[in-house]
Amino acid sequence: MKNKVSTIAQVLEKLKDEQSMFVGGFMANGGPNRIMEAISKTDLNNLDVIAGDAAFPNVGVGKIIDKKQVRSLKTSHIGLNREAGRQMIAGEMEIELIPQGTLIERIRSAGYGLGGVLTPTGLGTEVAKGKDIVEVDGKEYLLEKPLHADVAILYATKADKKGNLYFRGSTQNYNNAMATAADLVIVEAEEIVEVGEIPQEAVHVPGIFIDMIVDGGAL
Repeated sequence: MKNKVSTIAQVLEKLKDEQSMFVGGFMANGGPNRIMEAISKTDLNNLDVIAGDAAFPNVGVGKIIDKKQVRSLKTSHIGLNREAGRQMIAGEMEIELIPQGTLIERIRSAGYGLGGVLTPTGLGTEVAKGKDIVEVDGKEYLLEKPLHADVAILYATKADKKGNLYFRGSTQNYNNAMATAADLVIVEAEEIVEVGEIPQEAVHVPGIFIDMIVDGGAL
């Protein structure tokens, strides 16, 4: 059995400029905040981030946005991060706003090997520009294509050394779907336990999806 426990330094060695990157959590809740803090202290640049929101300027994914390490952001919400809004208006960061349900379904589509998802959300709005419209039984839908990433940086309440994950409450925000849709999956865990300490029925993401685990400690 491979022990997937790693250090933040080992994680940083895997990251490169211009990577596409999932970041789990929402409003920094359930987010890999310590890893984001570590990235903000590096020279990593031109990252293409996919996240549920832009968090806050001083925490989570907001840290690397504030440091201008993010070239583009696909997200559903930036309203709590004025710096993200400022960079968007100034043309310093490309932002694609995606309805929240559509965003998670596009990620899930990539993880499940689907060709996309059909949704009526966004028809007749800016969201529909440049996208295919598919008619099913006389009703029109937007074809929203899958979202895949080079790396996913996620959070879990508990992880065992094999990578099986457990989330408590809303800390599973985006993390479970993102774990299935990236080439390299890194998890910051509040607690790392021995294999078998997470009951099988409590495993939210199987370890087969996980490559590296970092001890994040209690938030």
